[in-house]
Amino acid sequence: MTSPFRHVLPAITTPLRADDSVDHEFLAKHAKWQLEAGCSGLIPLGSLGEGATLDFDEKVAVLRTLVAAAGSKPVLPGIAALSTRSAVSLAQAAEQAGCRGLMVLPAYVHKGELRESTTHVGAVLRATKLPCMLYNNPPAYGTDFTPSCIAELAAQHSNLVAVKESSGDARRVTAIKALVGDRLDVLVGMDDMVVEGVAAGAVGWVAGLVNAFPSESVRQFELARDGAHAEAAALYRWFLPLLRLDTVPEFVQLIKLVQQEVGQGHERVRPPRLPVQGALREQALAVVRHALTTRVALR
Repeated sequence: MTSPFRHVLPAITTPLRADDSVDHEFLAKHAKWQLEAGCSGLIPLGSLGEGATLDFDEKVAVLRTLVAAAGSKPVLPGIAALSTRSAVSLAQAAEQAGCRGLMVLPAYVHKGELRESTTHVGAVLRATKLPCMLYNNPPAYGTDFTPSCIAELAAQHSNLVAVKESSGDARRVTAIKALVGDRLDVLVGMDDMVVEGVAAGAVGWVAGLVNAFPSESVRQFELARDGAHAEAAALYRWFLPLLRLDTVPEFVQLIKLVQQEVGQGHERVRPPRLPVQGALREQALAVVRHALTTRVALR
């Protein structure tokens, strides 16, 4: 089964209006901007997309908007829910909406034994014919799909074609590759380890700051992929203070704030999240403004 999980895939944010409804007009515009900058597809409804706070019908509406906006490019939504039954229903709805792949997460809230998480994702994988990517993010979800566990899931499910690795340890990329070879694509899931992850063998990047800097994100990945080490390092030095905004608990608010600062969105978030205030906000704004005044010219 061909994997659509390659190159730069934005973990696209969900824009909200003042009344807390989804701004579908801006969502479509934003998606097209990402794709025109060279991104290879879109990943909505993930952690950055505030999938945990969107209702089921809102999620399906987001997917329909993005499928229409993306044209020939794939929409690859995050599939996460409180229960396995709800996750299966969302996976099936995504397939019906025209999505071309799924990013499968462990269940929200419940942090049980690994066998429960593997049973959960296994049910989602069996519920669809679409190619799927497993999302491993132990700090966020309390479940660690180890390399050996990932290899077992790949042996059991032919439509599991990729892994988004967000443990923060680049050695996980090589450990997974050592067990599965080219059977699975491995993607970097944390913004501030893209160069390290690609060097270890990752073939894609599920990116966050791409929502505000898509051209720089695509260039950063391609330089790392193509072995242009000096150019990649120079761009990375400029980009890293921004990319590190993706690695703190307030990453959703901060990335939306960056979008607002560059004129590509609004910082509104779905409660219980609230826009950041105080020192954290000022520090983030200083990072963004310094980046804008020292922006690296892309070639």
